[in-house]
Amino acid sequence: MLEGVYRRYGHDFRAYAPATIRRRVLHCRHAEGLETVSALQERVLRDPQAMNRLIECLSINVTEMFRDPTFFRALREQVIPVLRTHPFIRVWHAGCATGEEVYSMAILLHEAGLLERTRLYATDMSAAALAAARSGIYPQDKLSAYAQAYALSGGTGDFGAYFTQQYDHGIVHASLRRNIIWGQHNLATDGSFNEFHLILCRNVMIYFKKPLQEHVHALLTESLVPFGVLGLGRHESLDFSAHAGRYSTLNLTEKLYRRIA
Repeated sequence: MLEGVYRRYGHDFRAYAPATIRRRVLHCRHAEGLETVSALQERVLRDPQAMNRLIECLSINVTEMFRDPTFFRALREQVIPVLRTHPFIRVWHAGCATGEEVYSMAILLHEAGLLERTRLYATDMSAAALAAARSGIYPQDKLSAYAQAYALSGGTGDFGAYFTQQYDHGIVHASLRRNIIWGQHNLATDGSFNEFHLILCRNVMIYFKKPLQEHVHALLTESLVPFGVLGLGRHESLDFSAHAGRYSTLNLTEKLYRRIA
């Protein structure tokens, strides 16, 4: 089925971790009301809308604002001073899901006085996740938890002031959204599209097999300016990668690396 999806649509899931892909394909089969994966394959290859639903099933959209607060504290203390040296800053969130970490970075840049000279490029393969991210609307109960993570990350402002309250939801202020460019991008099949001073690709590659991880590392390395910074997830690393020699370690605990010129 995955080979058929690649040939028909160009979406490549063949190098995803087997346990993850199996679990999510079976979930999609159940959601479609089908008895077999073969039946799911036939439907997906014949119906582009079914293919879109499969992509949503295969997307990993687990995220939070200021997820792992010590990571964002490290960004404040070690990466912001580096970004401050550039007259114009480009940041790429690869695999941005529903946008919470993108807006977290926008808040951090705003508090550092750098947001107005920054473009944040936020990409994901899921159109539905990007639509949710663009809306910037989050439940109030989640925002209460995010406020605690914001404080732990070193934030000293009024977190609630970054949102307009509407019933039981908060909407991210337009001032934070203005410099964000959202777009669909598949790390498995799409290429580099700019040079960036900071790339965040967190908790994405843990779902990939080693060859796809290497492919993505090559893509991210190609997309960084000399001395640009790469941020990975807690359970991801450059260790044993063919590209490890092209980086120096900025913060091993928080998985921040700086590309060597």
